[in-house]
Amino acid sequence: QVQLVESGGGWVQPGGSLRLSCAASGMSSFSTYSVGWYRQAPGKQRELVAYMSRSGNTAYADSAKGRFTISRDNTRNTVLLQMNSLKPEDTAVYYCKLNLPPSTDYWGQGTQVTVSS
Repeated sequence: QVQLVESGGGWVQPGGSLRLSCAASGMSSFSTYSVGWYRQAPGKQRELVAYMSRSGNTAYADSAKGRFTISRDNTRNTVLLQMNSLKPEDTAVYYCKLNLPPSTDYWGQGTQVTVSS
């Protein structure tokens, strides 16, 4: 059974940095999955923050461009999200998602990120 466990969330002051990690287990070949980070703030819909395809192509939400970087380590079944220059509006629960094309999705339980002074 596929399991995703996020870590690395917490409280940080505006302008600070955090690195989120998503450890995946239970799949036969992690490299065959596309990966993504999503977030959901209170009262808002879950939104895509960053995405990486199986081939390594990336895409970012406009709000994340230039500040966030997604990466993956296929040898360790891990997805990372480096977040720099954090803003209060980045406060949300961040979720990792793996997708096995065409439509099989797996989600982690989420990790809270709070940006405030």
